[in-house]
This record gives sequence, C-alpha cells and structure tokens, in this order.
Amino acid sequence: MPQYTPPLRDMQFVMLEVLKVTDEFKALPKHAEVDADTINAVLEEAGKFAAEVTFPLNISGDTEGCKLDLATHEVTPPKGFKEAYAQYVAGGWAALSCDPEYGGQGLPFVLNQCLYEMLNSANQAWTMYPGLSHGAYEALHAHGTDDQKKTYLPKLVSGEWTGTMCLTEPHCGTDLGLLRTKAEPQPDGSYKLTGNKIFISAGEHDMAANIVHLVLARLPDAPQGSKGISLFVVPKFNVKPDGSLGERNGIFCSGLEHKMGIHGNATAQIVMDGASGSLVGQPNKGLAAMFVMMNAARLGVGNQSLGLTEVAFQNALAYAKDRIQMRSLSGVKAKDKPADPIIVHPDVRKMLLTAKAYAEGGRALAIYCTMLLDKEIHHPDEKVRKDAGEIVALLTPIVKAFLTDNGHIATNACMQVFGGHGFIKEWGMEQFVRDNRINMIYEGTNTVQSLDLLGRKVLGNNGATLKKFGKIIAALIAEEGVNEKMAEFINPLAYLADQMTKFTTELGFKGFQNPDEVGAAAVDYLRVAGHLVFGYFWARMAQTALREIAAGNTDPFYLAKVQTARFYFAKLFPETATLMRTARSGSKALMDTDAALA
Repeated sequence: MPQYTPPLRDMQFVMLEVLKVTDEFKALPKHAEVDADTINAVLEEAGKFAAEVTFPLNISGDTEGCKLDLATHEVTPPKGFKEAYAQYVAGGWAALSCDPEYGGQGLPFVLNQCLYEMLNSANQAWTMYPGLSHGAYEALHAHGTDDQKKTYLPKLVSGEWTGTMCLTEPHCGTDLGLLRTKAEPQPDGSYKLTGNKIFISAGEHDMAANIVHLVLARLPDAPQGSKGISLFVVPKFNVKPDGSLGERNGIFCSGLEHKMGIHGNATAQIVMDGASGSLVGQPNKGLAAMFVMMNAARLGVGNQSLGLTEVAFQNALAYAKDRIQMRSLSGVKAKDKPADPIIVHPDVRKMLLTAKAYAEGGRALAIYCTMLLDKEIHHPDEKVRKDAGEIVALLTPIVKAFLTDNGHIATNACMQVFGGHGFIKEWGMEQFVRDNRINMIYEGTNTVQSLDLLGRKVLGNNGATLKKFGKIIAALIAEEGVNEKMAEFINPLAYLADQMTKFTTELGFKGFQNPDEVGAAAVDYLRVAGHLVFGYFWARMAQTALREIAAGNTDPFYLAKVQTARFYFAKLFPETATLMRTARSGSKALMDTDAALA
C-alpha cells in the first residue's frame, strides 16, 4: 500500500526562507498580521486532513468509482467520499482564502495553494469536488450581480454547495466558438437553457446540498463564434428568494464517462432541458467572465500534477531503499544482504532525483504564482498590482503545461523504479500515472497552453512581459555572478536567459512570415521557458541553502537541496539545447507531409 507524508518542511523553506512571504504580507493590509506561526499551524492541520482523511480513500475510490442511477439521474461517489467532504466543510477548509464578506477566513492564496497540493497528493479525484468550487466562487465574485453574490457566494464559501464549469460539448472542446447550448430570455429576467455538455468534472454527486453550474450558452441574437457566448449560473436545485432550496432544476446527469483515471470523480454528461439560469456579466461577454474560472483552473491543474509528482516520489524513494536487486557496479554496499538496495544504482537515482527536482521546483513556482495573486488583488500600489498580474498571466500556461508534462515524466519514472510491481494496482503507482494523464489534456491541452504562451503572452506584446521576468532573473545573476559557489547554477541560467531573447525574436520573425512556424515551435518553446523559470527558482533555492550552510547550519535538509539543484542543472536543464534546436527546425518537416499522412 502507498504512503504519504505532507512535505511541510519544504513548503516552509520555500515560503519563509526563499520567498519570505511574511515580509511580502506586511505590504498587504489584509494579510499584514499573517506570520510564520499562523502559516505553520495551518499547514500542519491541512497536512493531517490530507494524509489521514482523504489519502486512505484514494485506491478504494479508484477501484469503486462512481455510480449513476439512470432513473433518478443521481450519482453516488465512492464510499467515504461524502463523509470526508463533510469533515472538510466542518473544518472550515473550503473558506480558507475566501472573502470574509461572504464568510471566508480571508487567509492568503499561498496557504490555499499548499492545502490543495497536499489534497492532490492524497486523492486527486476527491479533491476535484471542492476544487472546482473555488473557480466558481472566483468567477461569481468577479462578475456576479449583487443578488448572485448574495445567493451563491456564502454557500460556496462554506462548502455547503459545490460548483462546476460547463464548457465542453460533444462537437467542441477547445474551440468554444462552436458551442450550441441555447439560452432563451424569460419575462421575469431569467433564462431557459437547453443543450448538452460533456466532461463535466464533479458534475453530479450527493456530497453537497446543491451544485452551482456555470454554463456557457448562446442568446438568440448572439453573433457567431466566441464573441457570441454568454455565461449563466444554473443551480441543480432552484434557490428561493429566502435562500432555501426549491424544486429540482432542468439540468441533470445523463451519463458518466468511463475514463483512464480519476475514477473517483464524477465526470458527467450533462443535459439541460429548459433549465432555469441567470446571466453572469454582460451578454455575449461570457468568455471574459469564464476566463477567471479557467485561469484559476489552469493553476489548479498544474497543482494536481505537482501533488502526484510528490507522492509518487515519496513512494518510489521508500521502495528503492528497501528493494534489493543485484550488486552495485562500484562494489558491494550492503554486505549483510544477498544483494544491494536498488537505490545504489545510478539510473534509479536519476529517476528518483528527476521526480524530486520536478516536485520541488514546481512547488517553488506554484507558491510564487499564488503570492503574485495575493499581490495583484491586495497590494495598495496600483503598479505593483499590475506588474504582479502580468507576471502571473505569463506564468500560468507554464504552470499548467510544464508541471503536468513533468508530472507525466515523474510518475512514469517512479513507476519504473518499482519494476513489475509498479504495474500492479496494490502498490498505487500505476494509479498516479493514470490520474496524472488527464492533467495534460483538460483546461486547455498543453499544446493550447504553449500557443497561448508564445503567441499571446510573449509575441502578443512584443516580449514586454517576458522582459519583466527577465529583469527578475538578471537581478539574481547580478547578485551572485561573482560567487564561485553559485557558478554551477548561475552560469547556465545566465546563458539561457541570454539565449531566450534571441530565440524569441527569431521565432517571432518567422511566425510573422508564416503563422505555422509559431504552431510548430510553441510546445518546445514552452518547455524551454519552463526550464528558464525552474532554473531561476532552483538557483534561488541553492542560494538560500548555501547561505545556511556557510552560516554553520548542519541540517541535512540544506545539503539535500544543493545536491538536488546540482542534479537539476546537470541532468535536466540541458534539455533546453535540444528543444531550441528542434523549435528552430521550422514547420516544413511537419506541414509538408501530406504523403506521409495520407
């Protein structure tokens, strides 16, 4: 059976020692009183909940799956899921970083990020039920009417109700401009929605009293394409003026998808037959409102793979220390045993360190992004808010795509450490691989994220935001450029930062002549950008650890951090050279292939 220990020490290291979030909070009036003791107390309790309540349900939930009653359209999640959710609500976890005006605790997003990383390590399928509610909360908080906020936000904040996002239809996934769901205005100001949605995570269940669906649909006079999409809030049960629940609305689950992974989550086919809803935001401006939820979801999906990378690494490491096979190439290591533990073998260490480097680098990036979100919303200086928003927008597709691609690499590597046992269900490793695979697909495939990064976030403003992040990297390089102990981290980072400007300019020029050049290079480009960002955070983590060691701190944690940074820059970071070469190879080898693909 797998195991899980919340990585509290590493979270504390990133937040308190590297990013110094408590100093950042002092500049945010709403969070000025949040100190290290508060952070540590919340993390410790969150870790207990994840490890003790949701983690034991992971394998059983995967085995049992969800059950749909076709007569009633009700879905029953796996055994124990409902009870765990009740504990989650009772513990106040749903309200952790929500607005106190609606019953939230008002704590920084950084703490919510760490809570959800641990929940994703423990049980991604379960975590998706409350996780989607945060996106619904954010969208309504930003774009809802006063009445919608009063009706829905307190219940979403408390966790009494959950939320979903209903975008995809059978004939359209990423291209939402093709959607057909209709919304007919009613004399009382409401709308009647008719249509079909698919792949709706947590779309139906009995864990909460009501489900708040946010649905994209078209008004009768809507223009074609994405400019004709509106957003509606459509509850499972209609809500009476006094806030109590009324009759069942005309929105129901007609089927459950049979999936490769996340079996414990109800991925629903949703039918609307004259379902009552209300308009969120302006007519035909639904995508702008929904993007609040989608961007939150993209950061959340990256966090899902971060969680799986961490738990897979923990289990592979424990196994590698215990499993004996063959002798070390450099001589016997375990003289009292008939063979050495497999952790002595170089390639096993490479697989373990790959997962460790991607988990710890991903954690630093994810916490940094949520710190930026806190600054974007709460900082009193408008320029700081604007800059934070620009940087987090640049980093969002990297968090979604780079972390999920790395999760795929890491969970497969960790399964490989187990050999044949990794392929067997009882060890839990094959489930981590299966559950992670969807993360590369939903909320915009990783190719879509790559096109968003290169086409919109970088070339769309002539690299202005990329240059802003480049200045952050340049400041670290200037600070540590003459430090010999940092040379193995700073020199490759400085080289790639310099290459990135030339690389981006070259792709932009080629893309201006032929847009297919952007499409051909985008996936490789995002991975290069991901390593640039990871390189920056790994250099900062090495810097912090080396300073502690120089000051006489003998905690082995710091030496481990330096060794992992050394591995990352020696074995993973050099991938960027190949990626830049393949990106520069152009689109001809892809597009001039009609005969090959006939």
